Order: sequence, then structure tokens, then C-alpha cells
Amino acid sequence: MKICVITGTRAEYGLLCPFMKLVEADPESELQLLVTGMHLSADFGETWKVIEADGFQIDAKVETLLATDTATGVGKSTALGLLGCVTELERLSPDWVVVLGDRYEIFAAVSACVFLMIPVAHFHGGETTEGAFDEYFRHSITKMSHLHFTATDDYRRRVIQLGEQPERVFALGAPGLDAIAEIDLLDLKSFEQAIDFQLASRNALVTYHPETLDESNPLAQFEEILAALDEFPDLGVIFTYPNSDTGGKALIVKLEQYLTENRQRMCGHVSLGQLRYYSALQHVDVVIGNSSSGLIEAPVFNTPTVNVGGRQRGRSRGASVIDCATERQAVVAAIDQALTEEFCVIVKASKNPYGKKGASGEALAILKKADRTGIVVKKFYDIQSR
Repeated sequence: MKICVITGTRAEYGLLCPFMKLVEADPESELQLLVTGMHLSADFGETWKVIEADGFQIDAKVETLLATDTATGVGKSTALGLLGCVTELERLSPDWVVVLGDRYEIFAAVSACVFLMIPVAHFHGGETTEGAFDEYFRHSITKMSHLHFTATDDYRRRVIQLGEQPERVFALGAPGLDAIAEIDLLDLKSFEQAIDFQLASRNALVTYHPETLDESNPLAQFEEILAALDEFPDLGVIFTYPNSDTGGKALIVKLEQYLTENRQRMCGHVSLGQLRYYSALQHVDVVIGNSSSGLIEAPVFNTPTVNVGGRQRGRSRGASVIDCATERQAVVAAIDQALTEEFCVIVKASKNPYGKKGASGEALAILKKADRTGIVVKKFYDIQSR
């Protein structure tokens, strides 16, 4: 059985990596890998090289990113993705395509599968991120997919609410927890060497992406976070760069300027990669920004998260997450709270709503048992008529 995994970002690849390893090791399966999006961009670290360094063979590359990050440019990138994916997927002719998440590159790839009548299995459906147009893409991907591996029971119910047959929707947990379980994290000294930065007595990991459905200026919002960080002169800060979303390039320019001005206590990385990123989650005292990893993976390490703004609004979160507005004083207050001993006690006692390890293996077992006969013909499951 040919299983084609499609990945477009550094974060999504890290989450899919355990599943890919299982497919590659399975004698009854053949792994195909289609790489697209930010992986192929020098501006975002050319992370396709990391994939090959991890021992995976890339079977197809689909260029999508244009020089501009305007709304028009992102739309054209999506069109390029559809054009390239339909060509490469026709050539690869997989039995299944496996995707994760909600980005426009994946929307383009799954759209290609519809035309080619290739069944799709989708991780992380049913979630909501009300501050980003990923919200639209995720639910669209759900409607174009045929098997659904959700992270929670609530998300499973939501996918069924979208009209998907219950017997095709499985609440397995977050596959990123598998990646954490199988990786040997760096100790403090090795981590500092790996990022070429000496940590302070207290440290933060900061990632901020544009809120693509917010009418506010993303640069102005980012500047509020930077102003908040100025209130903590003794805090060491590790930045990871924003995604290739609308308005992201202006954030990168501002970030690089800010890093130059604060190089004694801060460092920045286009991509930390899986090992260094999870090691960072282990060694820092707080995660700040609006990345989903603050809600899903950070709780595994009992690391508090300051979730800024509305990008992740609607997504499940545990007691380790503090939500705040994208405003300097609100961010300052949230960081202050996250760094207290009292809140650390709450974090250690909190439960991660995204389950435990094992999602990747369960997903592969379900794929191997699935009957592909007529699976691309879908019937709408109407819950009100049941």
C-alpha cells in the first residue's frame, strides 16, 4: 500500500515524523513523501534538507511560495500548489494521502486529491482557530478527506457535525506527543551549544504568527509583544520565526532588528527543528506567542504558555495556558502570572486535553484495515435525522 505524506512546514513535519517512520518500517506499506511550501524556501531555512538528513527520501517537490506575502501572493501560491500537486500526485499514484492541519498548502494538495479521486486521511481536524484563515482551510480539508484522526473527543464530534460518517472519525490524540516520547532531548549544556546561546536564570520561547483574520496590523500587534518583553530585562528569549502567512515578512524584518538591538539576552532561529524545539520547551520557563505548540506540546513539559491574541481562539487548552490580549500591559501581566511559583504548581497538576502518545501507530493500523472500495463517494451524515 502506497501512503503519500504531504508536508509544507517545519512544525507539521515534526508532528508527522513518527507516523512516517512507522510507515517506512512497515513491510506492507510504502512511504511516499511530497514536500512543498516553506520547506523549499531559503527564507524559511530550506527545511527539506532536514527531512533528508533525517533519512527520508523525498519523492516530489512542489514549489509554491512567491516573493510577496500579500493576500494576492498567498492566493497565487495556493494556485501554484494545486497545479504542482495534481501533476506530482498523478505521477506517484498513491493509495492514500496523509495530511495534517490546516494551512493553505495542504488545502491545495487535498484539492488535487479530489480531482484525482485519491482518498485522504487527515490529522487534527475539527479544531478551531478563529484568528486565522486556517479556520476555513481546516474544515474544507475535512470535507475533502475520507478518514479523520482527531486529537480529542470534542473534535471528533465536531467532524461528525460537519457531516462525516462516525465510523470514519477516530479520536486518537495528538501525533506530536509521539514525537516527544521517542526523542532524546538535549541536556542544558548541549542545548546551549546547539543554539549558540547561553540561557539566563529565566527564559522564554517566543513564536508569533500574523492573525490573518484580524483587521489589526500584525506588525503593530507584534510590536506590543516586543514592548512587553522589554519589561523583563533579565529574561533570556529564544525566538522562532513566523510562518509564511500574509504580513509575515514585515514581522521578520522587525524581529531581526529587535534581535540586533538585544543580542546579549536574545537569539532567533528561522527553524529550530524538532530536537532543538522540544529541548527548548523542556528548558525554558514560559512559552509566549500564538503557536499551537503552546497549547498541545508545551503541557507535556509542564511549561506555562502565554497565548497572545485570537489566532488560537476556540482551540482546546489546559490550565497551563494563560490567554491575553495583544496589548503590552496584558502580555506583561500574563508573563508575570506564568512565572509565579503558584502558577507553576497549577501547571504541574494540569491535564493535557490532547491525550497521550500512540496516535501515529493507531492511525497506521486504521489505514491498513480501511476498505478503499468506493470510499471517495461520500454521503453526508445528518445528525438531526438520527
